[in-house]
Amino acid sequence: MPSLIDIRRRVRSVRNTQQITKAMKMISAAKLRRAQDRALGARPYREMLRQILENVAAEAAQNPDAAANPLLAVRPERKVLVVVVTADRGLAGGFNSNLLRLAQTFVNENQDKELTFELIGRKGRDYWRRRTRAIRGEHIDVFRDLSYEKTWPIADSIIERFEKQEIDAVYLFVNEFKNVMAPNVTMMRILPVELPKTTAQVDYIYEQPPEELLANLLPHYVRTWLFRALMESVAAEHAARMAAMEAATTNASDMIDKLTRHMNRVRQASITREIIEIVSGAAALE
Repeated sequence: MPSLIDIRRRVRSVRNTQQITKAMKMISAAKLRRAQDRALGARPYREMLRQILENVAAEAAQNPDAAANPLLAVRPERKVLVVVVTADRGLAGGFNSNLLRLAQTFVNENQDKELTFELIGRKGRDYWRRRTRAIRGEHIDVFRDLSYEKTWPIADSIIERFEKQEIDAVYLFVNEFKNVMAPNVTMMRILPVELPKTTAQVDYIYEQPPEELLANLLPHYVRTWLFRALMESVAAEHAARMAAMEAATTNASDMIDKLTRHMNRVRQASITREIIEIVSGAAALE
């Protein structure tokens, strides 16, 4: 049975850990507010860009040359690029593990294809380094000061490889921000670009030919899609870490209560034993 000193030491250790989890929860809550505002603020721009692309694509579809755009080329998926967006740090519950599990399932189901990986985030990099050598790109500390300029080279390198037919399709795995309680683990194909269909077409007055505008919009659409996914991942990460630290704080409180009750029982047993020894000694002297 542990002594009172050992139990007090453990209670003190758990209480110190609880203070750390409380501080991490407050930090994540503050960062979540900014990341959430940024992610939600980007959604209207994404929807507007999508609507513009819908209308320009509908107009450009009347020209047969529009279908020749390399970003629209649908080929048999023999060489596939898997883009996995994870966090650089842990202590976020199942944020990283759930996403990696989904990506691993995709890999297991497509073993007949030539898979290469573009890894954004330290956790995904460490995971796939132990399992494959087909890593084409590693991007660490992107989320430290996330900006559109940082994601531009990543998107352009993916676009260039797709245009050169080094890859036939690009799948993106990311945690989208759904709410504070849980992220939405998603898989989406970003290349080739699937032109959305629109029923309410806007009659634009085009200064440039629609197919030329479409050729300029498609790379920007892919860059914006990747940047939006990274912002969603940042917000989802802070939400997951805040929830995990709140659960850790609650568990620490429960553990402190259990240890305190156990310490009181041990102390009571020690006092009772000492009283019995005193009484027994006094009775022996008589």
